[in-house]
Amino acid sequence: MIRLDDVQLFVQTADAGSFSAAARLADSTPAMVSNAVQRLERELGTRLFVRSTRSMRLSDDGERYLPHARAMLDALAGGSRTLAESRGEIAGPLRLSVPSDLGRNVLLPWFDAFQAEHPAICLQLRISDRSADLHRHPIDAAIRYGTLDDSGLVAQPLVPDNRRVLCASPDYLAKHGTPTHPDDLGEHNCLCFVWGDIVYDRWTFDLRGGPRTVKVSGDRISDDAEVTRRWGVAGKGIVYKSKIDVADDLAAGRLVDLLPDQGERSPLNLVSAHRSQLTPAVQRLRDFLRQRLSAIAAS
Repeated sequence: MIRLDDVQLFVQTADAGSFSAAARLADSTPAMVSNAVQRLERELGTRLFVRSTRSMRLSDDGERYLPHARAMLDALAGGSRTLAESRGEIAGPLRLSVPSDLGRNVLLPWFDAFQAEHPAICLQLRISDRSADLHRHPIDAAIRYGTLDDSGLVAQPLVPDNRRVLCASPDYLAKHGTPTHPDDLGEHNCLCFVWGDIVYDRWTFDLRGGPRTVKVSGDRISDDAEVTRRWGVAGKGIVYKSKIDVADDLAAGRLVDLLPDQGERSPLNLVSAHRSQLTPAVQRLRDFLRQRLSAIAAS
C-alpha cells in the first residue's frame, strides 16, 4: 500500500534535487527520505530517480508519475481545507516563496503572528532571491517586487506605490561625499545584487525630466539582497533597495535617503500561478500583509 508520507517526500526530493535538501525541508534525515522513496519505488515497481555518486535526476517513469503525485497531495490538502472552511477556519499547507531581505527581516515575525491567529495552517516557506517557477513548483503564492513579466500569473497588489531608495550609511558619506544626481554614481562604490542570473547594475530613477538609467559598478556583488543591505549599513558603499527593506535602517539613521522620491517604482505583489490557488488562506494572508505593509509604506 502506498503511503502518503512517501509520496510527499518523493515530491519534495524532485523539487529539491537531492535527498539531503529534501530532508532539510522535511526536518528529517537523508537516510529516512531515501528509504521513503525506495519504499514508494517498490510499491510502484519502477525506479523514480536515476542516481549516481554525484547527481540524481528523475527517471522517465519519475517524470510521468510526478504530476499524479502532486495531484494526490493537492487533493488531500483540498479536502482538509474544505472541511476546515465549513467550520469557518483556514487550515492545511500554505506554501510561500519570498525574497531574502524582506522575508528574514520583515515577514518572519508577521508569519508567526499569522499562524498564531490561524493555528491549523502549516506554513512551508521558501526564502530565496531566485524567482520560483510557480507553474512547476508546488507554491501557492510568491511575494515579488516589480512589474510581472509573465502576464499569465495572478497578481494581488500589496504595496502598489512602493519605490526603491538610493541610500548609504553616514560613515560612507562622510568619507566619500554625497551624490546629488544619478550621474554622480559613477564616482561611487555601488553595491549590486544578482536577480536570477543577472547582475542588477543598471539603476533607473524617476526624475522630473523623465526616467534616467545609469550603469553602476562596485567592488561587491551578492545574490542575497540581505547581504547587500548589510554591506550598505556597514559603510561599504551605496545600495539601491526597496523602501520596505530599508525602512527600519532609515528610521534609525543607519542609512540615509540620498535622492528622496526619485527612486523607480517597485510595486510589491502577492503572485499565484492561477486563480484556483486564491484559497481563503491566501486571501486572508493578503489582507493581513496589506494592513502591516501599508504602515511601512506610509512612514
